[in-house]
Amino acid sequence: MNKKEEFNFLVEEGESVGVVSAQSIGEPGTQMTMNIFHQAGVSDMTVTQGLPRIIEVFDARKTPSTPTMTIYLKEEIEKDEALVRKVSARLLEIALEDLSRDVIIDLVKSELHITLHDEKLLSYDITPSEVFDSLKKHVKGGEVELVGDKIVVSLDERDVELLYKLRAKLLDTFVRGVKGIKQVLPIRMGKGYVIRTAGSNLKKILAIEEVDANRTISNDIVEVYDVLGVDAAREVIIKEVFSTLEEQGLSVDSRHLMLVSDLMTVNGVIKGITRYGIVSDKTSPLARASFETPMTHLIDATLHSERDMLRGVVENVIINQPAPIGTGIVRLTVDKDKLVGGDKSK
Repeated sequence: MNKKEEFNFLVEEGESVGVVSAQSIGEPGTQMTMNIFHQAGVSDMTVTQGLPRIIEVFDARKTPSTPTMTIYLKEEIEKDEALVRKVSARLLEIALEDLSRDVIIDLVKSELHITLHDEKLLSYDITPSEVFDSLKKHVKGGEVELVGDKIVVSLDERDVELLYKLRAKLLDTFVRGVKGIKQVLPIRMGKGYVIRTAGSNLKKILAIEEVDANRTISNDIVEVYDVLGVDAAREVIIKEVFSTLEEQGLSVDSRHLMLVSDLMTVNGVIKGITRYGIVSDKTSPLARASFETPMTHLIDATLHSERDMLRGVVENVIINQPAPIGTGIVRLTVDKDKLVGGDKSK
């Protein structure tokens, strides 16, 4: 290597970056309160924030308690409020229950009389024929007729129990929209609008023509991994934790979060910081035993004759010796022949 070359290292060799990151994230985390943040102006749309959200992310839970999406539209659409609202209305998952005024059961004729709600049909821009077409696909062993603003479903056999089951099934019938999107809320952002949702269906949303697939994202880490891959999931982990801390007024260097996200995704899949996740990948039996169920790990290590090379911090702390980090990584030797004023025979 050329002696004139100079290198700027991000950290010194032997620096305990894991311990520093854990402390840097854990200390502010103790100041957070377990709360629910309500979207302004929409009391029904809630987003899990604070400590519960950070726990969800670091545990890599398959389904977040409040999945949400931020949907960006293409530039020619996002500035037109009318078009944005029209697109958002088409995204909302609508079932028959949302469109019906009442459902009457005629036990004598073995029929269901479904009266549609005119105002809701108008607000969702849905025609009775669309509802009729959706119901036809779900009725077997009977007939469906559209009579004005009513839909009549008649069964071939007179079975009261079957009639009540059919009523419950039809009310839950999907009519239009994107499954999983329970609420939509167009929000002014900068010079245009974005659509915030309660519920998530990233794959279906990205396939919609008006949606900008390069910016649209979900807070469901596992869903992002399935649709866009591990690199995108890593970015979501960093973004979600950083934004959650920021909203609580806490400042954490993003590089600490990057280290944790790298550890969670280093094997090409998402693994939570749990005993079934990254802890199970540790080669050190003592390190595995330090994180819940110690006896299980120690017994398994004994049965399989595992050897601990004591290369990490945790295992050295357990046996009460300096860990190989920082000053502990240095090994000094003394040349007795060069000692001045000492007994060289010792």
